[in-house]
Amino acid sequence: MSETVKIYHNPRCSKSRETLALLKEHGVEPDVVLYLETPPDAATLQKLLKMLGMSSARELMRSKEDLYKELQLSDSALTEAQLVQALVDNPKLLERPIVVSHGKARIGRPPEQVLEIL
Repeated sequence: MSETVKIYHNPRCSKSRETLALLKEHGVEPDVVLYLETPPDAATLQKLLKMLGMSSARELMRSKEDLYKELQLSDSALTEAQLVQALVDNPKLLERPIVVSHGKARIGRPPEQVLEIL
């Protein structure tokens, strides 16, 4: 029984496209989650953070996005729940792509990093 590989994908992102192509080159046909259309909920984000070995949702955010600055997400007074909710409400802030396999996850930056968990 092989576990399904999942990629949180944004087709407009070059790294996301490269990572998806790399998976296919290695014979993997992943479940593709278009996270901008179907954003992960808070529970899913918390699982992803754990699988990625991250201690804060802030680590999973694209801090260079204008939206990150507009929402003042660098504010240290924000709770972890508020940060996770910001990602739920604004999936554009999610670092991408994220590949999940065998209970682990990797961000495809660089794309080759995802091969570690296949």
